[in-house]
Amino acid sequence: MLTRIVSGIVGIAITFFLIMTGGVLFTLCLAVLAALGWLEYVRAFKNKQLNISLYLGMLAVICLTLSGSIIIDNMPVSFFMPVMTIIVIVFLIKMVLYHEKFSPVQAAVTLMGIFYIGNGFYYLLQMRLGLISDYATPQGLSLGCALLWLTLIGTWASDTFAYFSGYLLGRHKLCPQVSPKKTVEGLIGGIIGTVCAVGVAGAYFGFAVWPMFILGAMIAIIATIGDLAESIIKRYTGIKDSGNLIPGHGGVLDRFDSLLFTAPFVYYFYVFLHKYFIQ
Repeated sequence: MLTRIVSGIVGIAITFFLIMTGGVLFTLCLAVLAALGWLEYVRAFKNKQLNISLYLGMLAVICLTLSGSIIIDNMPVSFFMPVMTIIVIVFLIKMVLYHEKFSPVQAAVTLMGIFYIGNGFYYLLQMRLGLISDYATPQGLSLGCALLWLTLIGTWASDTFAYFSGYLLGRHKLCPQVSPKKTVEGLIGGIIGTVCAVGVAGAYFGFAVWPMFILGAMIAIIATIGDLAESIIKRYTGIKDSGNLIPGHGGVLDRFDSLLFTAPFVYYFYVFLHKYFIQ
């Protein structure tokens, strides 16, 4: 437990520095995390005798992650869809040319992993650097920086409140065949705690409160789905943790499983409802 707490504190400090710094350092960090996440994904599916392309897949994940960090005439331009289209075509061609060694199942699992990992890190990058707005929080933070903090605070709150609510009050299993420790009471506690955390953080950043309450509830639900999705992958491939990069916390996918789901949601929640954010 001590190792978990210490590594968590160090992780939060590093995260704070990277988010507040932004720019090239933040971009490179996400690219590295995406590559490490892909390595964990490939290793997991080797247990099912699925030899997924390590280096070509890693290149694809990195390119997909970085496809939103291109600046033209001081405006961010996204090449996500063109890059994803090229990736799909490349692996389908590989399936045809190497059909004896690269089956449709391997192609499908490969493309799923590339989209699963690359998509989540892409939106973390887009949220921090790709949202251009004149709005600045009362603390002087950019809009994207504030939204990224809301995403992180909400996701962490969901995990924390769900854990303690489930530990203290859990009686009814939420999804026992996938994650035996998750309970309905934990989910409810996670929702309530996340609503409060995002509401307070949103008010601190100068956002209207009622959209923050809705956002908090949705983050808690989607974070749980993200956690369960990775649990299914781990259960299917027969592993306990995706890796051991972070002492006491597991690998990259263990720590970012929920964020890979909540980041795209928060991004589009703002895109479609931004006119309700500012008080």
